[in-house]
Amino acid sequence: MQVQGDNKPYDDINITPMLDLAYVLLVIFIIMTTASVQGMKVNLPRASAQPSLAESKTQAISLTADGKMFLNTTPVASLDDLKQRLLSQKALTPDFPVVIKGDGLSQYQGVMDVLDLLGQIGISQVGLATKPLVK
Repeated sequence: MQVQGDNKPYDDINITPMLDLAYVLLVIFIIMTTASVQGMKVNLPRASAQPSLAESKTQAISLTADGKMFLNTTPVASLDDLKQRLLSQKALTPDFPVVIKGDGLSQYQGVMDVLDLLGQIGISQVGLATKPLVK
């Protein structure tokens, strides 16, 4: 290729525009691949929209190793009694959290009965209390 007015061949290629294009395409490729990576879809809680557990009236259901049940610190005679107390609390506060504190030696069936009862009542904010593992 020759430059006008010059009889010398043009042997230098300006690669700057080609490198600019390559960098732009690389950036677009990186953005598009990281944007399309998806994991499990979960409903994440929003701290600003939900009241914290300290501000709400959290109910604690404790199950001892010998099978006794407590709602907060009050003894509960049966699952029906627990159901009535939770329904009365739900009438006052429709969406309140419940924490189940099961003793490590308690029967698993007792915890499952309480979880089943909470599902029947329609309480969806349920947590299981644990202690941190000491190394």
